[in-house]
Amino acid sequence: MVFTKWFTLYAVDTRGRHSELSTVTLRTACPLVDDNKAEEIADKIYNLYNGYTSGKEQQTAYNTLMEVSASMLFRVQHHYNSHYEKFGDFVWRSEDELGPRKAHLILRRLERVSSHCSSLLRSAYIQSRVDTIPYLFCRSEEVRPAGMVWYSILKDTKITCEEKMVSMARNTYGETKGR
Repeated sequence: MVFTKWFTLYAVDTRGRHSELSTVTLRTACPLVDDNKAEEIADKIYNLYNGYTSGKEQQTAYNTLMEVSASMLFRVQHHYNSHYEKFGDFVWRSEDELGPRKAHLILRRLERVSSHCSSLLRSAYIQSRVDTIPYLFCRSEEVRPAGMVWYSILKDTKITCEEKMVSMARNTYGETKGR
């Protein structure tokens, strides 16, 4: 499974008319996860599961785990087991504290994470970074009659292009902390 981030581009002539929209897709192996947030959630879930778990705490834990993406849930499970497995692993504690029905609703979401993505999410460290990707912004310097087909305008007309940048957040994965 490939995850995408997309943005829309269109051409604009000197009169401000727009071409049809074109969608540009940037593909990533895994959805973006905030590893620090995943660790905070794992700590929060441990504290909610620790000791007597009231109905309110059960509901808070359930809501918290259902509100995160499947890949983020995978990472929460990773951190929970890394820090608190001696008190019972994430699956067992979730079943014990929330009951089998609610735990199943949460845990079956992990099945949505591809095997490639899950192997990345098992990395010791995940860092978020922002990459800047260049693209061209082009415009026609000549006025053309209405109804002119855009691809012929771009082919037959003098155009001016300038390079612009778009930022895209992504994760890097590794066994040691990067710089």
